[in-house]
Amino acid sequence: MAKKKVNARRVGHAYERDLVKELRELLDAPEIHTSRYASRLLDDKKVDIVGTQSYGFHIQAKRYTNNPNLFKVLDEMPQDDDPINVVFWKKPHVGELVAMHKEDFYELLLLLKELHYGREEG
Repeated sequence: MAKKKVNARRVGHAYERDLVKELRELLDAPEIHTSRYASRLLDDKKVDIVGTQSYGFHIQAKRYTNNPNLFKVLDEMPQDDDPINVVFWKKPHVGELVAMHKEDFYELLLLLKELHYGREEG
């Protein structure tokens, strides 16, 4: 039984590292790291990735076969107004999802709308 737990922890950490690599490449941001590497304080606050805060996000990574309680995960993250809390969930052999509170999604939607219409007018 202990071997399975260690394996789950190992693959969870690997998922965090994979997300860091993807985000670094996508954003051209070498300052993005796992919180286990860069910030014990954020790691203790249930934030897995450091460096995305300057882009407006706290990220928690979950790699579960079963469905995680996304509400609980989001509620355990810092509750300040900024950055937005986001959960990346990878379900092996199925895919990946990103979850956030609806109000945060609407905030992003309004920002995208503003950028879109701002580009058309300018």
